[in-house]
Amino acid sequence: MMTKKKLITYIKFFALSGLIVFLFAFSGQRNKLRKIHHVNVEFIQEQNPYLNEKTVNKLLIQNPEQVTNVGKEILVLNKVEKTLDAHSMVEESDVYVTVNGELRARIKQRTPIARVNAMTPFYVDASGSVMPLSDNYAAHVPMVYNVSEKEVKEIFPLLKLIKEDEFLKKHIVGVMRNSKGEYELDIRVYDFKVILGKVENLKTKVGNFKAFYQKALKDKTMERYSSINLQYKNQVVCTLK
Repeated sequence: MMTKKKLITYIKFFALSGLIVFLFAFSGQRNKLRKIHHVNVEFIQEQNPYLNEKTVNKLLIQNPEQVTNVGKEILVLNKVEKTLDAHSMVEESDVYVTVNGELRARIKQRTPIARVNAMTPFYVDASGSVMPLSDNYAAHVPMVYNVSEKEVKEIFPLLKLIKEDEFLKKHIVGVMRNSKGEYELDIRVYDFKVILGKVENLKTKVGNFKAFYQKALKDKTMERYSSINLQYKNQVVCTLK
């Protein structure tokens, strides 16, 4: 037989359980009715504005109403993220709604590392993919000539190395693919051409070029050359003007 003390304990337990259920239900209902009152767009990492906040806001909610008038229940966040990720300037995004009704979008843009001067110009991004030019900002990256989209995979190891190597990043302003499928580099300061050849043995070729550059700089002979050929193993062949 249940004692009075046990009965009171059970009553308190069920009352507390009922209160918890009620609070969850009440909170859920209020959450559904709460409106989005603010949109916060954050571009993660320090990147140039290839995509602006106005464009992101348009992509966040494809709805004829203003975003601040849309109830949270309308938002399907996974779908919104997919819409953002599908944009040609976006690498990845994270979209969520705060308890205060603020819609937040964290955007990581794609990073161009070279601009290809084709009939329809395009960038090559840090992953080796083709990226369209931006209406908002022009990237200060090396120019590439005589390369089509089908040669991007071939040239990408070179472009990646130029991006990651401080010496090359400082001095190389252009890359050209000639009729033989070999590559030549344009230097920022001097007017000689650097004949790289095929995109292979890059570490050795770049090491040889750095050694030549430092010696010629020290000897003050930079202005004497019309071309510097790196195609030959363990040597740099220079052509005088």
